[in-house]
Amino acid sequence: MARVCQVTGKKPITGHHVSFSNIKTNRRFLPNLQKKRFFLAEEDRWISLKVSADGLRTINKNGLYAVVKDLRAAGQSI
Repeated sequence: MARVCQVTGKKPITGHHVSFSNIKTNRRFLPNLQKKRFFLAEEDRWISLKVSADGLRTINKNGLYAVVKDLRAAGQSI
């Protein structure tokens, strides 16, 4: 799945460019995704996640292991 945060599920949404003359053309708002490596100490290995900035905040708040546990319960392979 391209351009989808693995932690929060954020994905592109659509909207409009609005010109000065109020002409609306379609555009996409893309999430701020970064490919990031994390060290999972409980399993003594590195994992790679595609996360948004909001996903990084979630990992900082809840802890990496709790987030990975939730992802695995949802059916993602990590």
